[in-house]
Amino acid sequence: MVEDIVRTSGFLTLGSRLRRIGERLQADTQQLIEDAGLGIQAGQYPFLAAIDSAGPLTIGELAQSVGITQPGATRTIGQLQELGFVDMQPAPDDRRRHLVSLTEKGKWLVDFSRAEVWPRIAVAVADLCGSLDGPLLDQLARMEDGLATASLIRRAPPRETGK
Repeated sequence: MVEDIVRTSGFLTLGSRLRRIGERLQADTQQLIEDAGLGIQAGQYPFLAAIDSAGPLTIGELAQSVGITQPGATRTIGQLQELGFVDMQPAPDDRRRHLVSLTEKGKWLVDFSRAEVWPRIAVAVADLCGSLDGPLLDQLARMEDGLATASLIRRAPPRETGK
């Protein structure tokens, strides 16, 4: 078997290792979203959650809230707008700024996700991370081993049907 150089290089490749774990978590989360029949990408959820939590926000505020660049936030908001989940209107106090808010369809998606999708993801990640303790690299190894043993999809509680 070929050596997992990212894993054995310790702190030298920490960024690559975190990205790898993040991509795996994101892919499993995406599968849970698709299983719920929702037409949204896992990476778009934080934007909807930020707007739901804080109310209408500018692109800059959303970028700051989610922790990405403004061009990335602009691109994601454009996608969400095309899907009908958000709307952009000029700010009442400054017409040069635009506020992004949830549409009725976006509010429905957040409410549904809060009840049906987000708890399943949270339970699955908590199950994965529940026994983590000790040095960071050991914890990452246990996360990777845990994901290799059982994906988030297998760890998530079953969807309740009939809702």
